[in-house]
Amino acid sequence: MYAIFTALGRSIRSMLRLDVFGHLIWPGIVSALLWLVVAMLSWTALVGGIVRWVEGLGWGIGEQISASTLLAGIVFFLAKFTVVCAFVPLCYVTSSALVALVALPMMLDRVAQRDYADIEQRRGGSNAGSIVNTVVALLWFVLVFVLSLPLWLIPGVALVAPVLAVGWLNQRIFGYDALMRHADRGESARLRRELRPSLLLLGGTTVLLAYVPLLNIVAPALSGLAFVHFLLEALRRDRGVAILPPGAASMPSGSPALAPALTMRDGS
Repeated sequence: MYAIFTALGRSIRSMLRLDVFGHLIWPGIVSALLWLVVAMLSWTALVGGIVRWVEGLGWGIGEQISASTLLAGIVFFLAKFTVVCAFVPLCYVTSSALVALVALPMMLDRVAQRDYADIEQRRGGSNAGSIVNTVVALLWFVLVFVLSLPLWLIPGVALVAPVLAVGWLNQRIFGYDALMRHADRGESARLRRELRPSLLLLGGTTVLLAYVPLLNIVAPALSGLAFVHFLLEALRRDRGVAILPPGAASMPSGSPALAPALTMRDGS
């Protein structure tokens, strides 16, 4: 948990940099506008479709709903709540895809140059690999998302299911992108495999920001930054790399300022 909180703290610090902040904003705004338009055009049809689906389940459910104003009101409320809960992760996922494919590679350059210049870039991944990884992860996510929708009418499932699904998506797409320039293929696969429980926890934690007003605009990009800090720090520890003091990245090699660099201890 300490490593996760450290990564989140560093991502907030990185977020405040002017050369990074612009890339945090636009993916969330674009995806929010897109899904707002879709919601306005499809709201009535989606809510009505869910109500009709529930009424057609059989076992006399439709007759009971027609005979009870209270039961009909509950079903109608749950249908609207399900649609709202569906649009939040869809907006987040769209923004995450934009972050993974466009914004994160740009932010990665800036963050790595400042905070992880001491880590050798072995380029085990590529932009093409990022695209393939993101598309495959999105296809799996959409399949699971659609198949799980009927369960969302169960109270509580509509809140838990998106967090679990999007948390998995986060660790799948951002895990690859965070390491694609610095780790070789073996390191990338091994670290993501060994750290998967922590990555899932980090992914689920950052998903919760999507439900916080204002923060939800930058939540996907902030999540991407958190994965960058978490995994590059893990790669640094794995290689036993000495940490450069602040500003040393811009100094010529052999500068006296490099002498007091400290070796990262495991777990720090």
